[in-house]
Amino acid sequence: MTGGFHLAVALDGAGFHPAAWREPSASPDALFSPGYWIGLAETAERGLLDFLTIEDSFGLQSSSIRGHDERTDQVRGRLDAVLIASLLAPRTRHIGLVPTAITTHPEPFHLASALSTLDWTSKGRAGWRAQVSFRAEEFAHVGTRPAVDLDPLDRDDPAVVQRSLELFEEAADVVEVVRRLWDSWEDDAIIKDVATGRFVDRDKLHYVDFDAREFSVRGPSIVPRPPQGQPLVTALAHQQIPFEFAARAADVVYVTPTDRDVERWVADVRAAEETVSRAGPPLLVFADLNVLLDVRSGQAASRKRRLDDLDGAAWRSDAAIVTATPVELAELLADWHGRGVDGFRLRPGVLRHDLDAIVDQLVPVLQRRGAFRTAYEPGTLRSRLGLARPANRYAAV
Repeated sequence: MTGGFHLAVALDGAGFHPAAWREPSASPDALFSPGYWIGLAETAERGLLDFLTIEDSFGLQSSSIRGHDERTDQVRGRLDAVLIASLLAPRTRHIGLVPTAITTHPEPFHLASALSTLDWTSKGRAGWRAQVSFRAEEFAHVGTRPAVDLDPLDRDDPAVVQRSLELFEEAADVVEVVRRLWDSWEDDAIIKDVATGRFVDRDKLHYVDFDAREFSVRGPSIVPRPPQGQPLVTALAHQQIPFEFAARAADVVYVTPTDRDVERWVADVRAAEETVSRAGPPLLVFADLNVLLDVRSGQAASRKRRLDDLDGAAWRSDAAIVTATPVELAELLADWHGRGVDGFRLRPGVLRHDLDAIVDQLVPVLQRRGAFRTAYEPGTLRSRLGLARPANRYAAV
């Protein structure tokens, strides 16, 4: 049975609390091992979750959005998200795999190939969290363009606004050309006719001939059209420019409301869709929540205080931080769903503790209330989210 709303989980290191790796249930010695990530994915799939996302960036993690810090008491270093998703594809059967991949530095042709390959190896369960790179140090890692040292938090600075606009416009171009490359093979382009010796119908492979300010792509792709036609594209948005990027380019947008302003965030997404004259179905709106879950009332809050003490500061995040029992969280999710949110991406404070609590405690509560599925149904990630398989833009009608 399919329930009322969608549920995803975000995976990052030992968890989203900065001191998560110091929790007794954490496995800091395993963070860079394949078994660790396979175990997390298998747990998430056991909970029948729609999909998991994997964090990534072009620079080391930092306690400051402004750039690199010098801290050595928090997790630093991570494995490549797309490669981890590829590792997980044959070890899972149902759950969607949505790695983060940066739009700013990699070649779009490489992104299209890697993500369509993931869709093939997962049999139609691939997605993409498209993310821009803003920090000057990340540009310095690549060296193909000059780094611009600006404070991303100074949103009144015209230079910051202009830089953000340029990066998100480029991101929209990247997603567009990736989508075109996914369509550059028609679905029936592969013939495999031994009698005539024709493996492929060359007339059903298409040049995309896309020119943008920072790149140009000829095409066609080297990978046949993915099983989903178009793997799921997702994006995190906090303000107007990224809202409009998501409305142009994505299928799912992650937002970060608090209990007081859920409707406003949903309204901002819908307004952005109108601004850009979005074609196709409306964005699915997923609310991001950091969660610490324990069965006894007050226990999660106590655990957060202990972790905060270890880190030397109260945990701060772009998304709301919820310390709750599974029943309390279930009630919050139901309330927000009733106020216009289509689904939720939960960020476990501590892996594995809070992922286990989501799967073994929260999901059963939701199932008993008829709010979440009790089994996976056959189909792709897109179909599970109620999204149709897109027609190929190059196929002759």
